[in-house]
Amino acid sequence: MASTIQALPTEVVYLITAGEVIDSLAAVVRELVENSLDAGATRIVVSLWPQQWRIRVADNGCGMDEADLQQAALAHSTSKIRSSDDLWKIHSLGFRGEALHSLTTLADLEIFSRPETSNVGWRVVYGAGGKPRTFAATAIAPGTVVTVSDLFGNCAARRQGLPTTAQQMRGVQLAIQQIALCHPHVTWQVWQNDRQWFSISPAPTTGQLLPQILPQVRPSDLQEVQLQLPQPQNSTLNLVVGLPDRCHRRRADWVRVAINGRMVKCPELEQTILAAFYKTLPRDRYPVCILKLAISPEQINWNRNPAKSEIYLHKIDYWQEQITQAIDQALRISPANLKESFHTTRVSKLLKVAEAKGGYNLSPQSNQAENSTQPSLKAIAQLSNTYIVVEHPNGMWLVEQHIAHERVLYEQICDNWQLVPIEPALILYQLSSVQVSQLQRIGIDIEPFGEQLWAIRTVPALLQQREDCAEAILELSWGGDLEIAQVAVACRSAIRNGTPMNREEMQTLLEQWQKTRNPRTCPHGRPIYLSLEEPALARFFRRNWVIGKSHGI
Repeated sequence: MASTIQALPTEVVYLITAGEVIDSLAAVVRELVENSLDAGATRIVVSLWPQQWRIRVADNGCGMDEADLQQAALAHSTSKIRSSDDLWKIHSLGFRGEALHSLTTLADLEIFSRPETSNVGWRVVYGAGGKPRTFAATAIAPGTVVTVSDLFGNCAARRQGLPTTAQQMRGVQLAIQQIALCHPHVTWQVWQNDRQWFSISPAPTTGQLLPQILPQVRPSDLQEVQLQLPQPQNSTLNLVVGLPDRCHRRRADWVRVAINGRMVKCPELEQTILAAFYKTLPRDRYPVCILKLAISPEQINWNRNPAKSEIYLHKIDYWQEQITQAIDQALRISPANLKESFHTTRVSKLLKVAEAKGGYNLSPQSNQAENSTQPSLKAIAQLSNTYIVVEHPNGMWLVEQHIAHERVLYEQICDNWQLVPIEPALILYQLSSVQVSQLQRIGIDIEPFGEQLWAIRTVPALLQQREDCAEAILELSWGGDLEIAQVAVACRSAIRNGTPMNREEMQTLLEQWQKTRNPRTCPHGRPIYLSLEEPALARFFRRNWVIGKSHGI
């Protein structure tokens, strides 16, 4: 059989970014695992002996025949590209033909491999430069086992400059977890010093795999969206979003972008994700979001960084627009994404307290035909003149009226920020120069009106008729940009808690709130609704009991 691994032409080598960077145990694991995935592996076992600087990666991929093994570790030898044109048609994770060759200069390299179509496997030990030193037939299951021993043994200074063993093991774990999220169908077993360290079971989607890696995240905390993009042809966008009322992080460490099966750094797309969550999370909190794009290779230049961790992406504005729309879709509340949430356990505790102390003292309202154009949210009652009791097909919610209205007003203000003239002018006393500058920064018309007096001649439209307009303007003068001012205006203008509402007013607010882009949290990041789903109600009221049991028979 002719070899599928061939040396690249010199002109192609010159076009490729500098050699593979093998600088740690994690880098070795990453390169070997990517080769396994390119070989079609669905089960990968990684074994590490860090004190001995030894790594083994075994897979059930397609394997290599005798001819391929002869070429595998030579410089710039690969089965994945042939010419310079192929650099723009890359579908594989590796393509430079440098990883195995680099390892032969830094360590001892041994490969066992057998193609599925062959009855015999081969064991090869490579010498410096990648030429086979030992070559022999051997018994092995279909697939490949690569062992790297005595890494950096010929360069003791390299070992001394590396992080501690614990830090390197953490790097290995992170590398495998990132790759697993890009390839959720693969089974992973990772061993350290002959003991199983961790494993990752396969899952149908990235969202269903994520709780294995982030145990504090529950499946109900996540919303997953998969879209077939209109262009380029056969492009897909997969998005896993942590719902902002349920999970968020102290750092932006779980804003991840993967393109064609590899986690990459793409600051433009990462900033797009963060911007899409603006004013949905509490202060100094960041979203959980994994973006996976499968797009035509012609749209990507992988040849930007030796580790292939940074890319150039063509038509970046188009991708940013598609991502923003997908996140908006994921954050909306609709029948498609109503699900039992983490609120259930909290509400169950509230029910137990209510059972001990009496009841919820609801004030039922008269029945009214449900608005069929909305996803079946129906205002039932008002609790403590603060919460709207809502019925929906999967159970009930409590919606906090003030922050729901705040979300409605905030998005209206952002879409149509309007300053209107006010007559007579509003007179404020003893403003500092900083306060005056702040009001001017957000567009308010302010001018001196005498000693220590200032005349305000325009105000935000929502504040024009309010009796506390002067207090609101003073509040706006104490700092922040226009966006912060918009949040402040929405908060002050929203329905106050303690305000009675009739059923029609509550229903109107619910319908307005449903139509917002980010209905799960207010602009300050507080959750707007508390859910108690039907399964939790059924468990609490023991509806699974049979008649005899419920009567003590």
